[in-house]
Amino acid sequence: MAGNSAEPGRSVTSKIVSILLTFHDGSEHSLTEIARLTCLPVSTAHRLVTELAGWGVLERTDESTFRIGLSIKAIGSRRSYTPAIVESARRVLEDLVTAARTGAQLGILTDTDIAYIEKRCDHSPVTTFAQTARLPAHATALGKALLAFSPAEILDRVVANGLKCYTPNTVTDPERLRQCLASIRLTRVAIARWELEPGVSAVAVPVFGPGGMAVAALGLTVPNLRSDLHMASSVLTIAARGLSRELVTGSHAGCFALITEQPAPNRKDLVDSASRP
Repeated sequence: MAGNSAEPGRSVTSKIVSILLTFHDGSEHSLTEIARLTCLPVSTAHRLVTELAGWGVLERTDESTFRIGLSIKAIGSRRSYTPAIVESARRVLEDLVTAARTGAQLGILTDTDIAYIEKRCDHSPVTTFAQTARLPAHATALGKALLAFSPAEILDRVVANGLKCYTPNTVTDPERLRQCLASIRLTRVAIARWELEPGVSAVAVPVFGPGGMAVAALGLTVPNLRSDLHMASSVLTIAARGLSRELVTGSHAGCFALITEQPAPNRKDLVDSASRP
């Protein structure tokens, strides 16, 4: 017997592969279903699935089922985040919170939603992707920063799914959203003013990987866009450039070391954007 299996010759590797293959069509399964589909004892399935979820290979849903995790999706999707982003993100978010004294997030586009990790402006640690709910791309600064540099078919899919209204400020008109994204492509700074939650505003910038592809976005929660926009866009731009350079070269660039040498985005363009309803 191999891998302490009840089936002669069945190794731990074969068990893990059989578990992963149950998700080949993107479906979700309960622990009982996984055990049945893989012909594994429930105790064995529980142990392996729990470990796979801990590594981010699988993730648990709110309904206590399991689905393929972000790290596996990254293997087959050129737009998913890379391990280098995850490895560096915690340090960058810590630096952002220290510099801006407000909450910081790093998000990635998964289908039409945003998965993110964040560092709050307190002593709590950086969250994991599994700890946080998905955010709607069209109603968040992180999402708009990524949609602006995504292929047209992704934006078309977001629009086709419906631009849900969360507050009176949520952009729900497809043409207005496209105009907003065109502006973001020029300034490389996205804003969301009370679009997901009343009274909550945010600023975000894209992070580019090898080949100039936008692979993630960095964001800050700000109390007042009019007074905080310039500070937020400046530190985010510097942090994103440092992280982008690290992803391309594989070396740590020091996000805030060159703050006086980095030009901030055009202030007039950003203020004009922040003033729009």
